[in-house]
Amino acid sequence: MTVTGLVGPHVVLLATGGTISSRASEVGGAAVASDTGEQVFASMGVPAAHPVRVVDVFRKGSYLLTVDDMIAICATIRQVLTDPQVLGVVVTHGTDTMEETAYLVDLTHDDLRPVVFTGAQQAADADSPDGPGNLFRAIAVAGSPRARGTGVLLAFAGTIFPAAGVRKRHTTGLDAFANPDFGTVGSVSDSGEVEIRAVRRGPSPLPLPGADDGSPRVDLVAAYPGADSTLLRAALQAGAAGIVLQGTGTGNANRVLCQEVADATAAGVVVVTSTRVEAGAVVPLYGDGGGEDLRAAGAIGSGLLKPSQSLVLLSLLLRLDTPTARIAEAFAVRGTLPD
Repeated sequence: MTVTGLVGPHVVLLATGGTISSRASEVGGAAVASDTGEQVFASMGVPAAHPVRVVDVFRKGSYLLTVDDMIAICATIRQVLTDPQVLGVVVTHGTDTMEETAYLVDLTHDDLRPVVFTGAQQAADADSPDGPGNLFRAIAVAGSPRARGTGVLLAFAGTIFPAAGVRKRHTTGLDAFANPDFGTVGSVSDSGEVEIRAVRRGPSPLPLPGADDGSPRVDLVAAYPGADSTLLRAALQAGAAGIVLQGTGTGNANRVLCQEVADATAAGVVVVTSTRVEAGAVVPLYGDGGGEDLRAAGAIGSGLLKPSQSLVLLSLLLRLDTPTARIAEAFAVRGTLPD
């Protein structure tokens, strides 16, 4: 970890890698995360809206991250926020798993100062990289008084999203993210003008587990036409303490998967049902292997949380040794829109 010194009110930039730091490994070669945080910051080429202190956490494509890596990012955010001169934090991060890391930070963030995630779809050595503009706008958001008390945000292509519910919606498009259920919280212009609407405070933050708190296995298994219990059983045999079942429609599976879920929950494994559908909640409506049968088999509905963020919440709760009944309560609260 490297830090450049700075005194007075400022924004901290935590660099973790991703496309915003990536360059071709050789002429015509595949892009890999290589630029330092200082290089990413310098790529803006224009003065930032606020003074910035740079912290290098690591340089990785976000497709390589583990839950332990995500916890390390959370811990670094907490560390830099011990400085009262910090206005807010920007995290540059790969877009592949930005929705997971941002949500884990959101679940554990206990500070009025904002944390803003951003990144890029075009590599640093592309003809027209989008990273510098995204970073400039994210710094403007993180240092803005309007962002205070808004929690963890994702700023991308001029739109500001809440972390809960956000997901990558396009593999290559510059306008890469959406939040169909929880919506947006504002926008930031190319010149750094920040507009943020009032944000309702969510549930109280959860504790951040330490590095030595164990790593219970949580697997994601999909339901699909003709699916049997082979993959679910393999996850259980590998020692999964939790399963996120990516259902179809309102959170449905089939009779074979329902029976396997019933056996798993009877053995103490926590099963959460989510859906592959872009928007809308998991609702137990159907029998004959559908969502109502999954509920009867002991599965917990994820509400509005899609599989990626359901996995993050379940992983965190299991690391905190949360009883199954409390896990169900957590999904009921966090899988709904704030009052």
